[in-house]
Amino acid sequence: MRKRIIVFFILICMCFSIHEKVRAVDYNTTLKQDILCLMMAYPGYITDVEKDNGGSVYIVMKSGKKILYDDKREKSFEEKFQNTDLQDMMEQPYQLGTVDGAAQKNSDPGRLRVYSLLKEVYGDNKNSVESNLEMANLGYRRFQFNGNNGASISLENAMKELMPISQKRGDISKCLFPSSGTFNYRYISGTGMLSPHSFGIAIDLARDRRDYWKWVPRTEGSLRIKEYPREIVEIFEKNNFVWGGKWSHFDTLHFEYRPEIILKSRYFDDKSQNKKYWYEGAPYKDESVKNYIGKINEKL
Repeated sequence: MRKRIIVFFILICMCFSIHEKVRAVDYNTTLKQDILCLMMAYPGYITDVEKDNGGSVYIVMKSGKKILYDDKREKSFEEKFQNTDLQDMMEQPYQLGTVDGAAQKNSDPGRLRVYSLLKEVYGDNKNSVESNLEMANLGYRRFQFNGNNGASISLENAMKELMPISQKRGDISKCLFPSSGTFNYRYISGTGMLSPHSFGIAIDLARDRRDYWKWVPRTEGSLRIKEYPREIVEIFEKNNFVWGGKWSHFDTLHFEYRPEIILKSRYFDDKSQNKKYWYEGAPYKDESVKNYIGKINEKL
């Protein structure tokens, strides 16, 4: 009997050890995929990745600033929203394409932002952001949008594709025009956190009273999201914008230029597939991507 207990105890320990190793492999794979998506999303701005003696991982910006990947703290959703690290920001999967109403509670992929990263790329104060703004030609008028990292060009490309469709589709035209605005240096209501509009990387399209989670009950917001033209969403996503209609704290008129979120969904959304290499799914034959992968493998 005693021998059986000992054997049983050893088996439990072995299972626990295997489980921990699997978790470690999954974490390391996700870490590398996240870093790769960040490097692809911000070429020229993220120049390197480092790992210190304590095992903490950082991305290195062209200014020399280092941004921590994971603070390793257990955080509530609100704490993640208020004090986001790169792992928090990349953690929630963003579903490309159509959705069936408002997301489940606290599912807000793309709504969590690392401000130190945004400031490095788009400007660290109002004056520096304003110096990076361009007048994006949206086909019917011009709007201020950040010229860095391809943001303004991506907005123009999305609208260039949507304009001819809107001339034939009243439902699309109604959602597009008149736009509620782009650059506006302000804080998110009820927080001390800058709105993405402050960086000139977000556009609010035509306003509907059901568009914001604080304005209407979830049921009304979900109906609005379900009927929202899929062409608008798909074209903006193709140009690396996330849609606020995919947040539990829905903001249906809101589109935000967040290439790192879209790239992760595009290349690493299939968790069920066994991959030989951690970077399978990404365009690893591209020379710049190949260089990023080599750097990640070397440093991590």
